Amino acid sequence: MLTLHTAPLLLPPGAGPLPDGAVLVQGEAVLAVGPRAELAAAHPGARTRAWPGLLTTGLTHARAVPLLESAYHPDPREYDQLGETPLTGDALARLAPDRTRWAGSARRGVQRLLRHGVTRVAGTFTDPAVRSALARAGVTVVSPRAALGEGVPSFDPFAGGHDALSGVPLVPGVRADLAAFDVPDAAALRDGGAAACVATVLAGRLVHRAR
Repeated sequence: MLTLHTAPLLLPPGAGPLPDGAVLVQGEAVLAVGPRAELAAAHPGARTRAWPGLLTTGLTHARAVPLLESAYHPDPREYDQLGETPLTGDALARLAPDRTRWAGSARRGVQRLLRHGVTRVAGTFTDPAVRSALARAGVTVVSPRAALGEGVPSFDPFAGGHDALSGVPLVPGVRADLAAFDVPDAAALRDGGAAACVATVLAGRLVHRAR
């Protein structure tokens, strides 16, 4: 199955922006990158997914280790009791989640990363539940990055000035990890944060689509 992902602006890392660009995906890999009209004409049988704003490679989160291994992410059924924000420090110690609750927290944390367009996380993960959640989702783990900052990390990979857009070049043959954001350009994405994510594609699979 061929899928053509299009957007008003394609933003390939390390290359110039391409208005009305597209990425052609076959299975788990990128098959072609270029102007939407050209790829659509060359592959008329491809399924088209047209996204608003800009399309780029999946983002890299530099502080996912403390976000996933030092915070509990409440289940929606726990919101009335625990609230919606991650529990850390003394609040986490008082909760003392068992292995089942902790595994659920890891899965929810990974899902929230996907909803922010994150397909790569940087760091050394030691918690078995977190490692399992990342592996099951198919999120790529890369080497740690320096100058991670202090405080409770955000799901937004741009928080703290991190360059979440730097990553794998968008070229034929790479794994099809993509993210679409309802913003006009890269500056608006960095300023407004990744909460504007409308779709995340992981190894060719659509794993998040905003309603």
